[in-house]
Amino acid sequence: MALGGATNSAPTTEKPAWGRVLICGGIDWANLGRSRKAGASAAKAESEFPDILQPCILRSLANIRAVSIHTSHSACHAVVLDIYGTAFLFGRNASSCLGLPSSTSAITSEQTPRRLRPVQCGASKNSIKFINAACGRAHTLLIDDAGDLWTAGINTLGQCGHPPRPEVTSFKKVSGPWLKTTPPDKVVAASAGITFSIVLTESGKVYSFGSAEMGQLGNGRTGEHISTGNKTAFDVEHEPIRIKAFEGKKIVQIASGQQHSIALAEDGNVYVWGTGGYCRTGLGNPKDHLVPVPVPKFSQELVLRGEQVMAGPTSSVVVDRQGIYWLAGKWKTSGDGSSGQPYSNFRLLQDIMGCRILGGACGGVTHFCFTPSEDGCVMTIGWGQGANNCELGLGDGQPKSATKPVEITTLKGIDVFQIAAGAHTSFFLARPNQALSDLDRYPEVEPSEDCQVCRKNEGDGSDLLECEKCENPYHLHCLDPPLSTVPDGEWFCAECEADSDSRGVNSTDSIDSESQSSAPRKRGRPRKNVNVSEDEEEDEEDEDGDEDEEPANKKYRKQVKGNKRRR
Repeated sequence: MALGGATNSAPTTEKPAWGRVLICGGIDWANLGRSRKAGASAAKAESEFPDILQPCILRSLANIRAVSIHTSHSACHAVVLDIYGTAFLFGRNASSCLGLPSSTSAITSEQTPRRLRPVQCGASKNSIKFINAACGRAHTLLIDDAGDLWTAGINTLGQCGHPPRPEVTSFKKVSGPWLKTTPPDKVVAASAGITFSIVLTESGKVYSFGSAEMGQLGNGRTGEHISTGNKTAFDVEHEPIRIKAFEGKKIVQIASGQQHSIALAEDGNVYVWGTGGYCRTGLGNPKDHLVPVPVPKFSQELVLRGEQVMAGPTSSVVVDRQGIYWLAGKWKTSGDGSSGQPYSNFRLLQDIMGCRILGGACGGVTHFCFTPSEDGCVMTIGWGQGANNCELGLGDGQPKSATKPVEITTLKGIDVFQIAAGAHTSFFLARPNQALSDLDRYPEVEPSEDCQVCRKNEGDGSDLLECEKCENPYHLHCLDPPLSTVPDGEWFCAECEADSDSRGVNSTDSIDSESQSSAPRKRGRPRKNVNVSEDEEEDEEDEDGDEDEEPANKKYRKQVKGNKRRR
């Protein structure tokens, strides 16, 4: 059955530019993608780090106003950026990709992410916050608001932009040629493959560094030669080099697969380069391209020009100016679209032809996109074969994989505005609303039954207010200052709210007035004791006139039966 979104978008209202982080899929960072040895150790790992079957609010970041999430199809780590420009890093610390020595820290749990600000890396006072990031399989790139690039992780082939060595164990600034222009150019975006990195500057120039294998640097050569031990080797460019094929063009988006890249120009033209295996470049053949080549399909009619570009491990995606989703390469393990029958040219997916795609992401074996829905929110769609860690998030009792696009009903009503798909884990960034408040948090907790101030639980519990993060209860009259009624929407206790202020990471940082003025409004939800029947609750609602409340995206309340959230 074909999926279809709303034909006309809902009236636009101002929405927050931040959201809450949702997670599903694998979290056993040390073993994701690796075969476990049979026996007690494997069973212990599975019980200690079970896959998350459907999207849940990541509790450790439940009070963080995130603006973007970054991972990649080959990465088992992630970076979350908040409104203050703090980077939260977690996952597998392969080759020190989280900026910590891998010899002493193999993983950083999603429950205790690392917080990082530019000044902690040695940035100047002009660098207040991180604004963008990218993840390779085992290296990470961070971009600050001064336009500087910081990298950490594996660097055997110069993919971190520093002279080759096994690892860059902490984030180091890359001295690129963009710093030598007059005036200095600024890095604004980056993407990463396994052994190379691509960066985009404010002026629309593109630079690359790392291994030149398969033409993935786009500089016209691979430098293939025989090295010691009669092994084949390729040029290594640890100093960023400008891709000259883009001379006279302004590039506005870049994305990278494992060994290829795709770029979008300001005029909507799409360019691809690198390995053409499985026809991932969408040019009709598996030929490698050593320099960027325009894709003919998106250089003719203006309506077919590109609006967004994405890349999977062995596939490329273009969303055109009409919001139509085009896919090329290998994106399945069997049938049409597999290694034996890859999409040699960019093709439509019949199941989502009726959808106006707003955004999406490509994971290790997954593809995601979202489209406007009739309720004024979005419908999130996903598909992929071999999603063994439930990274599609379809829910308990549902298939782990989907060969065709399906609606992710576990996200129904959730206002998703960004998706980041990793090798075995998926992340969603969603704006607060009632449906989001109803989602489970991960990990589960056993909150206290008693008010955290007076240590009592008297009466019917109707005046108990539950924190959105720790889920501990507070009497309205015990708060300082006390509250007379349950506030609307989200509410965090003082301890959790203080922890959300990432400015505290570095007290010397100055924060712009816009960030200061966006302080969160106190919101919350009441608790209900189990001895209150549904009929009584309905009567109370009728008396209070709650049926006439404002729409959910403006005002919402979380009604909880019992003193514990249902799981």
